Amino acid sequence: MNKIMKGDQVVIIAGKDKGKRGQVVRILGDKIIVDGVNVVKRHQKPNPMRGIEGGIILKNMPLAVSNVAIFNPDSQKADRVGIKLVEVEGKIRRVRIFKSTGAEIGA
Repeated sequence: MNKIMKGDQVVIIAGKDKGKRGQVVRILGDKIIVDGVNVVKRHQKPNPMRGIEGGIILKNMPLAVSNVAIFNPDSQKADRVGIKLVEVEGKIRRVRIFKSTGAEIGA
């Protein structure tokens, strides 16, 4: 189970966008793409077959997972993630929790 998942609110803790918050859009192995963070300008060639116009576009680039921390809405700060085993209906499930409060992270 990954500690950071798609749809989580995260805080950037290192790099040029330090302190910004955003939602995880995609996970690429040990890198993630966060909406509105690490935005760069890219020159794109037109492709009439796909209906893509050319020009300068803004694109979200991947960040290393180690440079982000999950956002805890209770404390309004970045937090670490822990894994806890919980028995639900006779089955043992792994759930993610905030390390500071012990509260379960709702996906």
